[in-house]
Amino acid sequence: MLIETMALFCCGTFFGAAIYISIAQHPAALEAGVAVGGKFFPPMYKRAAPMQVTLALLGSISGAILWYQESETLWLIGASLLFSVVPITLIIIKPVNDILLNPDNVADSSETETLLKRWGPKHALRTVVSGMSFILYLFVALNT
Repeated sequence: MLIETMALFCCGTFFGAAIYISIAQHPAALEAGVAVGGKFFPPMYKRAAPMQVTLALLGSISGAILWYQESETLWLIGASLLFSVVPITLIIIKPVNDILLNPDNVADSSETETLLKRWGPKHALRTVVSGMSFILYLFVALNT
């Protein structure tokens, strides 16, 4: 029961934070203008990244443990989906993050605006994948 609670909590919290960023925070930062969005991104990211990576890893490990204990394949699929946000971040999003987080980057440049606009859809992929994982976790938890 404890492992299931941890899996659901970590996955649900990751998904909740990701969807908040996708539908509220990032669009608001873009709407406020590139100068605001460009200055906001580095401190926001430095606070969010440690939390999100911890949630993704703990949620994935918990799901894998549940698969091992219960022989329920949906736990493993959910854990794999949640874990996939790590390589998605490192391969797809990190190149954009690295430029936005570079202290030499000019916060209100046209390049920053382009990068912020590219970042949103890339982050949305994490939102969708973590949402799929959360739905699977909920389904298995409610039906076993």
